[in-house]
Amino acid sequence: MIETAIKNVTEGQDLSAAEASTIVEEIMTGKAQDIQIAALLTALSSKGETAAEIAGAARAMRAAAVAFPSQPQALDIVGTGGDHSNSFNISSTAALVIASLGYDVVKHGNRAASSKSGAADVLEALGFPINQSVAESEAMLAKYHFTFLFAQQYHQAMKYVAPVRKALGIRTIFNLLGPIANPAGPKKVVLGVYDASLLEPMAQVLHQLGVESANVIYGTDGMDEASIAAPTKVVQLRGDQITYQTIRPADFGLQEADKAEIIGGTAAENAAITQAVLAGEAGAPRDIVVLNAALGLNVLDEQISLQEGVRLAQEAIDSGKAEALLDNLVAGVELAL
Repeated sequence: MIETAIKNVTEGQDLSAAEASTIVEEIMTGKAQDIQIAALLTALSSKGETAAEIAGAARAMRAAAVAFPSQPQALDIVGTGGDHSNSFNISSTAALVIASLGYDVVKHGNRAASSKSGAADVLEALGFPINQSVAESEAMLAKYHFTFLFAQQYHQAMKYVAPVRKALGIRTIFNLLGPIANPAGPKKVVLGVYDASLLEPMAQVLHQLGVESANVIYGTDGMDEASIAAPTKVVQLRGDQITYQTIRPADFGLQEADKAEIIGGTAAENAAITQAVLAGEAGAPRDIVVLNAALGLNVLDEQISLQEGVRLAQEAIDSGKAEALLDNLVAGVELAL
């Protein structure tokens, strides 16, 4: 199948979702040669991946993953990466704020690819156990409303793709698949993208994957997060409906800040920023976390406006709930040991 796909895609033809799924299944089971994988990924990148191709490939990637009990009412808040903004781990911090309010968050992520600290890196630096078993992660979610699924642990079949991606050194369809391949299958998603042209296509992809409610976001200063330094474009998916809006920090009483104020660094440095935010330290890092958390709360409950979401996120921090959640997560692990 992959030989035919390479020929067709090279000639500019799109794959159907079913074809894309079958081909990724071939790749994930070790049936494709490295040179074939490289040719296909390069051809798709050159042609431009369609929503159907991305959705079909994502289904195959999920099917090949280690199984995790379905969590349709949970939220995942994640970015594609690749925006080269060098920000601290905003979505991971926002995830903790949201979970502290009693909403289930299943964060799915990996180590850094285009930055110094990925979600796995910063959580590990905070003392969180990134290599938990399925049962341990499920128990943590039930008790604390938060858990983390480490991509390397759940997507072991990526071993057939990783060397090729590294050798190619270009963005491929797998840059888009990772953020939407959460094994828990949450139907509520905040997805940040690195390019405005991906906003509507990725909303369509999420719809095809059965996501019920999503905010797909792009900071117009190039961030795959809602930005505190510039307007943010938001494509909202609610059921079968897709709508568009642009939001600005000032809309929610937040002060616009220079992008340099949310720059991160190593995992340890980013962990320190997260701890400071959760402890209530004022400034741009707190404001950008609050804004992104609000987008997640709005997805979880349509009755929560973004304005109300900002207020709830601020309250979660100021009341100590967010900091207490992190303390409990880490303490619970240490007690279990």
